[in-house]
Amino acid sequence: MAVRAASDTVTAGGGTKIAIRDAAVRLFGAKGFEQTSLREVADAVGITKASLYYHYASKLDLLLAIIDPIIDHMRAVVEDIDAVPHNAEGVRAVLRTYLRGMIRNRDAGALCVRDTVAIINAMADRYPDMMDSNQRLRSWLAGPDADDEAMLRACAALEVLGVALLSKEFVPGAADSLLESTLLDAATCVLTARGAA
Repeated sequence: MAVRAASDTVTAGGGTKIAIRDAAVRLFGAKGFEQTSLREVADAVGITKASLYYHYASKLDLLLAIIDPIIDHMRAVVEDIDAVPHNAEGVRAVLRTYLRGMIRNRDAGALCVRDTVAIINAMADRYPDMMDSNQRLRSWLAGPDADDEAMLRACAALEVLGVALLSKEFVPGAADSLLESTLLDAATCVLTARGAA
């Protein structure tokens, strides 16, 4: 069974780009996007501001470099989803793949919680891609000929997995393995529990 996920691509100078991105995640998360200058990001990496501009043309470009891996991961999860069998094993594999991407990007998730306005503004052009991927995943999880209950359960399961993205803010000490096992089990229960009142 092949469930694909986005992978990080390192190009020439990728180490510096990644260092800049990581420093920006820390600084934007601690101080806020608007309150952090590109000079501070450059200083944190130990490069000049001109060197930073070589890698990222603007602060918005840097913010998008933080957000885009999340959107790319969502797109990769649904790219070949119709080829995955819609059975208990296939559903759990898709949920696990999706969840691992959220865990991998949880530093960016903390930034999303702390600087929501900047994130919303930055995502304006990417919002349709994100919503399309989310819709495809929800529909697949709900299953063929899904009724309203199945659709609600699929939506709720994805919300449960979304906790991973925000976990640095809410449960900063939680290990990746604990996040994966707890949230995967919870999302699976949301999808499969029937008639509980």
